[in-house]
Amino acid sequence: MTEMTITDWDDAYANAAHIPGAEDYIARWESDSATFRKSWMKKDIDVVYGEGARHRFDVFHPEGKSRGLAVFVHGGYWMRFDKSYWSHFATGPLARGWTTCLPSYDLAPDVSIADITRQIAKAITKAASRVDGPIRLTGHSAGGHLVSRMVCEDSLLAPEVLERIEKVVSISGLHDLRPLRKTKMNESFGMSEEEAVAESPALKKPVGPCPVVAWVGGAERPEFLRQSKLLAEAWPAASYHEDPDRHHFDVIDGLKDPGSGLTSVLVET
Repeated sequence: MTEMTITDWDDAYANAAHIPGAEDYIARWESDSATFRKSWMKKDIDVVYGEGARHRFDVFHPEGKSRGLAVFVHGGYWMRFDKSYWSHFATGPLARGWTTCLPSYDLAPDVSIADITRQIAKAITKAASRVDGPIRLTGHSAGGHLVSRMVCEDSLLAPEVLERIEKVVSISGLHDLRPLRKTKMNESFGMSEEEAVAESPALKKPVGPCPVVAWVGGAERPEFLRQSKLLAEAWPAASYHEDPDRHHFDVIDGLKDPGSGLTSVLVET
């Protein structure tokens, strides 16, 4: 689907409106996440990485020796949620031996998307200082954008952190932000064309040959399929994977299953 065929950009990026029982997913995420945080014993909650009240992350440690650091960055169009909704999505990586970090960040309209990019770089840097070994990054929707930005040519990560990143999995990520300027959401983002280009991974070169997987649900909105294909086409080390029958809210469920294809793509070599 090309931009020329779209007349209603708000509908093109409206996920909940096209998913039956969408609000039920959000309620379950919050409940399941709270249950997980209470039950998982080896954890560090609300680790400070910056000066803001939301500049905190949670770290969950595997039962045995850690294989490295996995970071999950949540979505919500940079405007919604925090780390407390997503803890249970650490289940898969943890079971495979990966220490798993979930950061919160400030939200639009209080800050710009570029500000959030900087915050995630700070969170990853702080988490990397606490956990030895390789790093794997994953994020959902806006979080997919943010982890992809970490391995762009103008990455805000220091070389010693970048060289530890072995793989990035962008789940239903947003990789070209220019179309979002045509939505009502841009009243919160306040993005100019120049800013949208500057924050679009698909319009940049990757910093190196780190493998990137653009993972998307086959039942998602056409724009999300296009956004994932775009990154896979733009970056030499990127690949595209379509998860059949999954929509925007259940495409991340694989992270709860240690044996799923999604978890395996993230943690395997």
